[in-house]
Amino acid sequence: MSIHSDDTPDHSWLGAPIDARPLFAPERAALMSTLRGLAPADWGREAVPGWTVRDLAAHLLGDFYGRLARDRDGYREGPAFAPGETLERFIHRINREWVDACRRISPAALVDTLGLVGGQVTRFFEATDPGALSLGVSWAGADPAPMWLDSARDLTEFWTHRQQIRHATGQATDPDPGLLSVVLDTFLRALPHTLREVGAPAGTQVRVSVEGPAGGAWTATATGDHWSLAEPGTGRPAAAVHLDAETAWRLCTRGIQPETAFARARVDGNRVLAEAACRIVSVIY
Repeated sequence: MSIHSDDTPDHSWLGAPIDARPLFAPERAALMSTLRGLAPADWGREAVPGWTVRDLAAHLLGDFYGRLARDRDGYREGPAFAPGETLERFIHRINREWVDACRRISPAALVDTLGLVGGQVTRFFEATDPGALSLGVSWAGADPAPMWLDSARDLTEFWTHRQQIRHATGQATDPDPGLLSVVLDTFLRALPHTLREVGAPAGTQVRVSVEGPAGGAWTATATGDHWSLAEPGTGRPAAAVHLDAETAWRLCTRGIQPETAFARARVDGNRVLAEAACRIVSVIY
């Protein structure tokens, strides 16, 4: 990542900014509809390894409170890193501690509180300045990150957890392309960071395409010392990976492994570069 002369980080390599602000309200409405439609037995179903649907709903509540405390209220008395603790271990630890503490909260109370606090989170994100500096997004290699990416990252987390709840209760992925298209666009901003250790001559291009109404194409170009989504994706890429939308979002969230995604993909060109692109991950993992 380059730095402007005024010490403002240059985030152009992440590609054109994403405006996720209008989508927090429909995502919140979809979450509340999903939760209110659950049967009593659904709350105890496993949503992700080790966590039930109720646990995942509690985790979302923790995310809501954390965002408001830190960025709306300027509250700095939350959990701290333990000595020698990595970001990944810290995140997993505080998430587990929160979910464990919330096990005394009933599903009905969780739904009520998510509705109340979720509205505050929606209003917070709707009022953000997309160009302001915010929390780092480790999987994109941006620290600090522009608020547009930080906001979009939270939208993808809320959306992904809702899909995990849907799947745990026998429902398919929400097909709404309005939300999924922004989720995929955000996830693919991890492509330059994914390729950061892949050496290639300047101008080499790797393209990932996602099929369907929510899809698109993202081209990372080698610039000599990093990869960038800012360069125009013209000409024939050295490697092209074509994925369906379900495979793409599950790969980015590690719902499936890179080897599985690569086996499902249609690949053109350099297979080493294509395999590297399929190692993309857009969550803290």
